[in-house]
Amino acid sequence: MINKLKTAIRGTDFILYVTCILTSAFGCLMVSSATRNDAIKNGLLLDRECLVMIAAAGIGIALCLLISFFDYNSIVRMWIFVAGVCLALLGALFIWGEAPADRPEAKCWLPIIETGSLTVYFQPSELAKAGFLVTFAAHLNHVRQDINSLKNILLLTLHAFVPIGIIILTDDLGSAIVFAFMFIGMMFMAGLQLRYFAVAVGAVIAAAPLLWTKFLSSFHRQRILAIYYPSALSESVYEARIYQQQRAVNAIGSGGFFGDGLFKGTYTQSPSGIPVNESDMVFSVVGEELGFIGAFLLLAVLTFICLRIMLTGKKSATFSGSIICYGAAFMIASQVVMNVGMCLKLLPCIGITLPFISAGGSSNLCIYLAIGLVMSVSRFSKNASPAGIGYGSIATPFD
Repeated sequence: MINKLKTAIRGTDFILYVTCILTSAFGCLMVSSATRNDAIKNGLLLDRECLVMIAAAGIGIALCLLISFFDYNSIVRMWIFVAGVCLALLGALFIWGEAPADRPEAKCWLPIIETGSLTVYFQPSELAKAGFLVTFAAHLNHVRQDINSLKNILLLTLHAFVPIGIIILTDDLGSAIVFAFMFIGMMFMAGLQLRYFAVAVGAVIAAAPLLWTKFLSSFHRQRILAIYYPSALSESVYEARIYQQQRAVNAIGSGGFFGDGLFKGTYTQSPSGIPVNESDMVFSVVGEELGFIGAFLLLAVLTFICLRIMLTGKKSATFSGSIICYGAAFMIASQVVMNVGMCLKLLPCIGITLPFISAGGSSNLCIYLAIGLVMSVSRFSKNASPAGIGYGSIATPFD
C-alpha cells in the first residue's frame, strides 16, 4: 500500500500543481486588497468575496488532485454522463437562473444555497468549460481519422455550438467567446485543414451585420463602440460604458514600474475606485499596487502554466489526452488575453475572469477540474510513447 502511494505521488506533476496553487494564493491576496474597504466597513478581516474565493479554490485544489488519480481515458469514456450534467445545469438557467440588478437579461447564475441573507450562486458555464474538454476530446478522438470530411466538421461544429448557443441566450458573451476559442484551438490541433478556417472566417465576416443586429444586445454593442468607434455614442452613454475601463487604465498607469505598494493603491483603495475590481478588473489592482514588474511576472507565470499544459499534451500517450491539454491551454490563454485586453482598454468589456486571480467561486473551483484532467494525462502518460499529434506539415514549438 505504501509503495503504491509513493508511486502515485511520484506521478503527480507537482510543478504544475504547486504553480497553480501559488498563483491562486496570489489571486486571493489581490482580491483581499480589492475588497479591503468593504471588509473594514463591515468589521471583517476578509470580505465575503475573498472568503468565497479561498473556499472555492481550496475545494478545487483538493478535487484537482483527486481527479488526477483517475485515468483520464475512463473519464473520456463517460462523456455522455459529463455532457448530460453540463447541459442540464445550463438548461436550468432558463428556469431558475438569476442576474445582477444592472443586467437583468444576463441570467448566468444558479442559486444553490439560500439561508436567510446568504445566497450561494453557481455559474454552470464554468463547469461546462471543463466538461467540454472531455466531450469534445471524445468526439475528436472518434473521428480523428476522417476529421476533414464535411459531415464530421458539421457534427463537430454542432457539438460546440450547442453549449455556445445556450450560453449566448443567457447573455454570457464572455464565456461563449472562450468556448469558441477552445473549439477553434482543439480543431486546429486535431488537424483540421486551414482552408476550413478560411471559410469560417469568411462566413463570420459575411454574417457580421446579422450578428451585430440580432445576437448582440444594445449593452454589448455600446461597449464595443465605446472602444472602437466612440463618436457613434452620445457623450453620456460613452462615459457610462467606458468608465470602468478608463478607471482601470488610470490605475494601471498610476502604478508605474514598481507600483504604489500592496494595499496602498489610490484607485484600488478608494471607496469610489474601479467597479468590479475584485473580478473583471483585478488586473488593475496588480498593475497599480505592484506596478509593471508585478503585472509582468503575473503574466509570465500564467504563460508558464499554459506552456506546461501544452507540453503535457505533447507528451500524452493518446490523442484524446493531447486534445484535453491543448483545449485547457486555449481556455486559460483566451481568458487571460481577453481579461487583460479589456483592463488595458484594448478590447471591449464583456465580463470575463482572470484565471486563478479573479474572485468568483465557480471559476476558481472549476478551473481546477480542468487542471486535474491535465494532471491525469501527465500521470497516465508516464513511461509511455507520446501520441505525437501535430498539425500536418506545420512546425510548432511542440513538434
